[in-house]
Amino acid sequence: MRLQGKHTLVTGGASGLGEAMVRRFVAEGASVIIADIDAAAGQALADELGEASRFARLDVTSEADWQSVLRTVDRLDVVVNNAGITTFGSIEDVTLDQFRHEMDIDAIGVFLGCKFTIPLMKAHGGSLINISSMCGVRAQPDLLAYNAAKAAVIHMTKSIALHCARQGYGIRCNTILPGLIVTPIQDKVLAQTDDPKAVYDGWVAGHPIGRLGKPEEIAAMAVYLASDESAFTTGAEFRVDGGSSL
Repeated sequence: MRLQGKHTLVTGGASGLGEAMVRRFVAEGASVIIADIDAAAGQALADELGEASRFARLDVTSEADWQSVLRTVDRLDVVVNNAGITTFGSIEDVTLDQFRHEMDIDAIGVFLGCKFTIPLMKAHGGSLINISSMCGVRAQPDLLAYNAAKAAVIHMTKSIALHCARQGYGIRCNTILPGLIVTPIQDKVLAQTDDPKAVYDGWVAGHPIGRLGKPEEIAAMAVYLASDESAFTTGAEFRVDGGSSL
């Protein structure tokens, strides 16, 4: 019960990494707002988990959606900005609309998530957890838009951490950099490639540990950052990547 009494919100909480974090947060004693654009999956998860959670439909790129969701919230202790997409393509392949869409969800979504929730946290402190990626520090030729968006998240996190510290809010802001994790989003990326098996085998080969990661392994790091155990930790990057950065 490391998160007993914590009021939390997880974007993209209906599936993948977000779902794993929601489940683990509830198991650790937190109340969780499952924020997602997928109403069917989000409500089903909330119904399964019971009174410790509730679903809120949220398009993370919409200021109006953020304001609508947060009007129903009196207190937040932990916010996980997790919602994201992955666009496959090089500088010659990616269109301007695709690039903007990637940045809107993966970078602007994090910006809005921090901007609109800090006012609910600054009187008592809390934890902002932004989900980046190892692609934010290690470029890939066919992940131009994703590389750019996830790199933005890392540096934005550091700026937010410094601001909150300078203001004395007691809000820490950190980022998790997963390696490749087995989630539905990976299937969507593979579907954009000409040779999915070759791409997948290349992913595994890039992880010295010999496999891709599990959502539960990212959720474990999120619990640490959400808990009071991380009270002296801010502006940091946590690489949960199976050794892929070595």
